[in-house]
Amino acid sequence: MLSKFQLYKLDGFKSDEQNRKERTPGRFGQEAVKVMDKREQRKADQAAGLVPFAVKLNGDLIKELHAAAEQRGVNMADLVAELLKKGLQA
Repeated sequence: MLSKFQLYKLDGFKSDEQNRKERTPGRFGQEAVKVMDKREQRKADQAAGLVPFAVKLNGDLIKELHAAAEQRGVNMADLVAELLKKGLQA
């Protein structure tokens, strides 16, 4: 059984750990960019009608897709969706 002092000591460690995990506040009038957690991102994706779809592709093809996405300035999901639509229409 832990003594009262040990319990206070452990409680102090927990708060120190929580302080370390907190993000740095905005500095010099600049607010920190808000990053969505996974749950918020999932809800936003569902509201937009997006559904996760995992496939396994050849590594060379993935490199080509990344290069094409970078060249066009779009994210990978948008590029793959565009290419799938074109392929299905053909």
